[in-house]
Formats: sequence, C-alpha cells, structure tokens
Amino acid sequence: MDELEEALAMAMTTAVSNTRVILRRYMTWFPSEDEMEVTSYISDFVQGEVSTNNVVMKVMSSGHPDFKAGNLCLGDDWMARSSVQTFPLTEVTRTKSRRRSGGRSMAAATLSNKRVILKRYVTGLLSEDDMEVVTVEAPPLDVPTGSKGVVVKNLYVSCDPYMRNRMTRHELPSYIPDFVPGEVLENFGVMKVISSGHLDFKAGDLVWGMTGWEEYTVINNPESLFKINHPELPLSYYTGILGMPGLTAYAGFFEVPKPKKGEYVFISGASGAVGQVVGQLAKITGCYVVGSAGSDEKVSLLKTKFGFNDAFNYRKEPDLKAALRRYFPEGIDIYFENVGGETLDAVLPNMRLGGRIAACGMISQYNLERPEGVKNLFYIVTKRLRMEGFLVFDFYDKYYQFEEEMAGYLKEGKVAYVEDVVEGLDAAPAALIKLFTGRNVGKQLVAIARE
Repeated sequence: MDELEEALAMAMTTAVSNTRVILRRYMTWFPSEDEMEVTSYISDFVQGEVSTNNVVMKVMSSGHPDFKAGNLCLGDDWMARSSVQTFPLTEVTRTKSRRRSGGRSMAAATLSNKRVILKRYVTGLLSEDDMEVVTVEAPPLDVPTGSKGVVVKNLYVSCDPYMRNRMTRHELPSYIPDFVPGEVLENFGVMKVISSGHLDFKAGDLVWGMTGWEEYTVINNPESLFKINHPELPLSYYTGILGMPGLTAYAGFFEVPKPKKGEYVFISGASGAVGQVVGQLAKITGCYVVGSAGSDEKVSLLKTKFGFNDAFNYRKEPDLKAALRRYFPEGIDIYFENVGGETLDAVLPNMRLGGRIAACGMISQYNLERPEGVKNLFYIVTKRLRMEGFLVFDFYDKYYQFEEEMAGYLKEGKVAYVEDVVEGLDAAPAALIKLFTGRNVGKQLVAIARE
C-alpha cells in the first residue's frame, strides 16, 4: 500500500465555498482524474469522502485565542487535531514529503532563513567576496520546553565599522569574539519576538540588541535585549539614534569628556551614525562644534540639518593640522575621535591645555594590515591632555534614561537623524563596505522585514 499512500499524498484540495474534491474509488496504480470527482467533509481518505492534504487557508471567524479573522494558515484535518501553525503566506515553502505517525506521509511546511556568513578571515581591504548570502532552514519557531531563550524575526540590522575588526583572526583575544568563517554574521538589530521561554519577554514584543544577519534567530541570552518603549518612532531608529550608536554618542560625550557650556568641540567622522548625534548633543549643551566629513554633501548636512557651527571636507585639506588651526584658532577642548591615524596626529597639536579626547573608534585603521603610527603623542604630556577609550557596553545601565531623553529630543525636533537604508540581506555585504569607502550618507542599515 506504500505506492497508494504516496500517490494519495500528492492530491491537493482547494476548498472554496462548498466545492470539494472527493475520492471516487480506491486506486491500485497511479492516480488519474477519473479516480477523483469535484462535488458540491474531512477524515481519513475514505471512498466517497474529501481528499485531504496541506492547504493554505484564510480564517473567516474564530473562537480560538490563537487565531483571528484574516489569519492565513497552513494545515489540514490531521494538523488541526494537533496544532495548525500560522505563517505569512509568502514564507511558506514545501519540502519533500515526511512520514507522520501512523504510517502516512505528508508534505512538510518549513521556513527558509536567508543569512549572511563570513566566507574567510579578512586581511587588508574588505570585499563583498569575503561574505556570502546563503539560505538555510529556519530554526523551530517555538522555543523548546524549559528553555529561557527567545526566537525572533529580524526586522532591521545595523552596519557598523567595528564588524570589520571581528572579521580578522586575532592571536590575542579582542574585546569581542572574532567571527567564525562559515557562520552567520551578527550585529545589533531590531526584532520582533516570535516565541519566548523568558519571563521578561512575550510573543509580539519589539526589542533591539545583538542578533544574526539573518531572517530568524534563536537568542539564548535574551537578558541582553532591550525592549522598545517608543514604537511610535521609526523602528529603524533603534539600530541608530535610539540604539547602540545613540547610546555610544550620549555616554561617550557626557560620561567621558564631561563637556561644559562654551567649550570647543571637534568631531571626526561627524556625519556617521555616532558623530551626527554627538554634534547635536554638543550644540544642546551650548558648545561650539566643528565636524569633518568626506564629501561636500556630508559637510552641507552637518551645517544645515544637524546645526554644526562649521564643517569641512577633509579630502580637500592637504594639511589637516593647518585646517584645524584655521577652524579652532583658540584650540580644541574636546575631540571626539572616530577616525584615528593622520587625523589624530593633526588634532594633538591643536588641543588646548587640559583638553580631553574621547576615543570611540579609528575607522581609518580597520582595513590596514599594519596600523599607522602617531607621531605627536608627546603633546599629551605638554598639554596635560586626557585621552580615554570607552565601550558602549560599559553604559548599558544608562540605556533607558538615554532612551527617554533622546525620544523627547526627537519628538520636540531638537535632534535630527539621517539614515542610509538598503533593502534585503542580499544588499547587506555591499552596504557594510560603504562604511569604509565613504559612500554612505548617515546611519547605514539593512531592512529585512518592515513592520
């Protein structure tokens, strides 16, 4: 009877109104149209009864708490006796038939999971070929019994310069683990909880935190996630101004150099995800702010949209030290460091006595096999400077305070934000590379599924 059962498993039904397909007689060989009949009821395949298999259904009305009118469901009468699973119709794909209990076979419905993996460790300039977009089977959407993890659907993922550092194999451990070739890349993102075994999260919650560059991710340590308290603002902002870059700017400016009204502030990489926020916070504090960027378009944004007092295109300045002396004739009180290399070397002689440098990043060095040296370090001694590095993780305890303050600035129009959004994971590798070529304008991110 195996051949009969396999043949019956191929018969699909489409129920519209009261129209149905019934089995007219048992078969002994390959099915033909004559073995079935379209008529105007669901059990095991019985002569004269409707043939059943996986079907896509739309709920018209429901008395069950898990379903509501309008849901698209995948199932049949066997699944209904256990649990019909609801999926967005576009995400339902069919795989080869599988055997169910009792000896029958049926088509299994699975979700695919597109992801970006690291192909190899990177030396030198990052290229798209160092990454690969692949499709695998999605993890189970229900967390295992007893698990305290969550399963999430990723909506947006962030592109950040520090990811490049994780693509290099380090002999000595870095502050964050290296990526592993063949494994999915990870970074901060905005997610919707699909299922949860953790008391602090439930299905439907919107959260942000570390996740995979993929459509669905299992997060076993959801304590690291932050709930989104202002979904009325663009959710994508939680990859930027309301997420890690925003908190980096807020804590890196107020907790490290501790600015005072009237001080002179210079920000390199000023049009990026962090720099644009630092500049606006400095203006709110009452500082004089100048930023550098890599194009005239970005310079215009700094002065017109973000309210910087002045800005310049560093690519057009053959002598950065002289340029900074021109923009800061009385010297720099606070330097917010995003670039490193020649920029840092030019800043040091232009610092004022007792100046402070908040070292956030050094993007000019990430693709170099041999980092550049800095020649003017002795100015740290003669000008009694303080240069302090920091990591955003050190300030997670201040996140919800920051979120409320920044959400207020956004709603009041005191702070603006610019994003550079690409659609879909296929575009993610090229989007990441834009950070190192200067082709992005504003916060670079990837939209996976807009909600």
